[in-house]
Amino acid sequence: MFDDQLLSEIRNRFHHVDHCPYQGPRIFFENAGGSLTLKSVVEVNAHLSSIPDNQGRDNPASHELVRIINKAREDMKTFFGVKEGVVFTGESGTELLFRLVRAAILGSPAGGNVVGSTLEHPATASARVRWCPVAGKENISIAHDKDQAMVTAQDYAAQVTEDTRVATIIQTSPVTGMAVDVAAVAKAIRERAPDCFIIVDSIQHAAHGVMDMDACGVDACALSGYKVFSRHNYGVAWASPRLSTLPHEKLDGTADDFWELGTRDTGAFATFSEVVNYLDWLGSQLGDEPDRRQRLEQAGRAMAAQEAHLVDVAINGADGQTGIRDLPGAYIVGGPDNPHREGLVSYAFSHLPSADVVRELNDRGIRTHVRKADYFSGNILDPLGMDSCIRTSFCHYNSKDEILALLKALGEITQH
Repeated sequence: MFDDQLLSEIRNRFHHVDHCPYQGPRIFFENAGGSLTLKSVVEVNAHLSSIPDNQGRDNPASHELVRIINKAREDMKTFFGVKEGVVFTGESGTELLFRLVRAAILGSPAGGNVVGSTLEHPATASARVRWCPVAGKENISIAHDKDQAMVTAQDYAAQVTEDTRVATIIQTSPVTGMAVDVAAVAKAIRERAPDCFIIVDSIQHAAHGVMDMDACGVDACALSGYKVFSRHNYGVAWASPRLSTLPHEKLDGTADDFWELGTRDTGAFATFSEVVNYLDWLGSQLGDEPDRRQRLEQAGRAMAAQEAHLVDVAINGADGQTGIRDLPGAYIVGGPDNPHREGLVSYAFSHLPSADVVRELNDRGIRTHVRKADYFSGNILDPLGMDSCIRTSFCHYNSKDEILALLKALGEITQH
């Protein structure tokens, strides 16, 4: 757990930590919907938004924009934990995953199957549904364990065959917070289908732990800037050398591994560099690692540990405040003792509509979110017979005192 001084320094680097410009004082537990934004991201983005020049011109401003983009590409690779392949930006993490899945399904050998799971976000699940029939490939969707809200390497091993061409994996569920062991799943896939293209949805995980795609042995992943301390309207993807050169939409005359269409948004690249700079700084506060990548890993591990502590307090209670598990009528999605949980608790109360709880929390200045059994969350809630749940999502800049305030409020609300 971060000490008070370091946590204060961390919080000071973000906008609107404890105050909403439209509401006033508030605690922010809606991090799965989008993290807080670094102050440096806003500053850099505002500056670059004012620059009229484009890349590819022979003038000082254009040269600087190219330098910023090239540096950001290196920062992105450092963040993803990769040495080869290409990194590129797009409209969002969802849009990038659609493109990656499409290229893999259409560009892999004819026939065979594509494997994913019902734990996944529509970013990959809908892409499989859309493109498998077009390519004449069977779409296999592994049913996740509804009680644990989890899918495992063993689940994939039972479905993957030597004819599996593409596999999709969600690294962390944005509904349940459960983190999948991507490295173990990828290993199980490779044992049966060594040439399978493996694509990872890292949108929820990216702000909550270490990213290490080389160690996972996969072919591609994507994230969204606004979910990892940056701004809206861009995502970042990485593709391995063999996936990046599959046929895909690109401008004539560009390299086979070129994925960007149109003029690049220098602000997207620069703001992601600010994310990496922040993680580098955080890692430097926690040890004396000489290597930038090692400092990012140190930061990722510390963020995960901080959030694990916050989750423990939220579920089990502390300092005289009753935890969620012991509140009247409480049901925690995935179970209260699930070791795979990552910075998020989704729950409901048998005697109270989830929307009412979220509204009452908001009236008390505590920002949470109701997840409904719709196209985003129905895959998780429908098998449980739930029409909705309360999602309370934390990040490393949240504090124990904020969790205790949540528990106090929930204690009052559930006594109605």
